[in-house]
Parts: sequence; C-alpha cells; structure tokens
Amino acid sequence: MAPRKSDWQRPRRARVRAIRDRLRETYGEAVLVPHREPVHELVLTILSQHTNDRNRDVAYGRLRERFVDWPAIAAAPEDDVADAIRPGGLANVKAGRIQAVLRELDGDDLTWLETAPLARSREFLCSLPGVGRKTTACVLLFSYGLPDIPVDTHVDRVGKRLGLFRPKASFEEEHDELLRIVDPEDAYDLHMNLIRHGRRTCKAQRPRCRECALLRMCPHGRARVKSRP
Repeated sequence: MAPRKSDWQRPRRARVRAIRDRLRETYGEAVLVPHREPVHELVLTILSQHTNDRNRDVAYGRLRERFVDWPAIAAAPEDDVADAIRPGGLANVKAGRIQAVLRELDGDDLTWLETAPLARSREFLCSLPGVGRKTTACVLLFSYGLPDIPVDTHVDRVGKRLGLFRPKASFEEEHDELLRIVDPEDAYDLHMNLIRHGRRTCKAQRPRCRECALLRMCPHGRARVKSRP
C-alpha cells in the first residue's frame, strides 16, 4: 500500500499546506495558548508514555498533591514518587526518569528556553536523562509555541500513509522531516489535526479511507480503496 522507499520524494511545502487546509476544514484550526511552564510539560510528557491522557493527568495531579514542589520530588524516596504516579502505569520506571531529570535540572526552571536559539534548546533537552525528540518537541511547542512538532504514533502513521515520511523512517528522522516541510507558524495546528485525524479516521486498524477528507492526497488510501471495490 505505502510507496516503496525508492519511490519516495520529500513533499513540497505547498502539498503540506494543502493537507493543513483540508484538515482545518474537517476539524477546525487548532490554536495554541502556550502555558509557559516547561518543567511541568517535561514531567507531564514523561508520565504520558505508554498510557492515555486521563491516566497521565491523574498521575500528574497526585504527584503535585503529594509533593510541595519540584525539588521535593527530586529528593523524595523513589518508592514514594512511584506510588504517587501509579495510575499512569510503569510507575517505577517513570519515577526514576522524573527524578533523574529533576536532579539534572537542579532547580533550573527552563524559562530561558523561550528566547534561546532553538538548536541549543533541543540539544539541552535531549541531553537530559531519558528525554528524546518527542518530549523535547512537546516542551518547546506547548510551553512557548516554538516551532517543533511532536511525532507520536498517530502523526507517524498518518504521515507515512500520506507520504510525508519515508516508509521506514524512524521517529527521530520524522521530527527532522517535519521541520523541513512545515511552516513554523503551522506547527501546533498540524500536530493537533494529524492526531485528530489518526484517532477518528486514519486508524491503525480498519482506517476509514472512503470517508477520509484526505483521500485524494493519500497514496495509501487510494491504493487501499482501489484494491477493495
């Protein structure tokens, strides 16, 4: 269904804008209000790994209720942190990661990210224990509206089916590709609408190709519909 590696060519920005426009027509334009709390976003994104948004939020709420501030979390016994975040799953693993990050920050509130060069900010965040490109992109985008696009399973799946990425591209490569082909001001809007589309229409199993607003733009969808008259 997907294009072969040898057939793939990086899409032009005009094609990406057309996809953006069609998604806006379908789901509306997503407008970001940056919350300006980068440490909050860093911890929240760690908690979001391998769980749903509801469980993540419950775990985060319990963590903030149990401990007075970030230094208290960093200094607490790991078992106490794990107990607080238990509803988010993988509590022992996530507790260790959160504490390692907070100890590495050593009180740095990361507010300098707002005005720092993006390359420096990405490099610093990716140097923190257990922090990769997705978490870094979440911190930069949601905290300050900086042009980075987190790639989750929905963005990966929809992007590959649309031909935005090489068929076997890694998530890290996909982050780089999106920076090349997406206008900076569209980062949040496209991120959110790709996720909405992946959840509602372009599902992993039984995608609703015949109902898809992007069908004419989607090599995977056209091939799938053609093979199933």
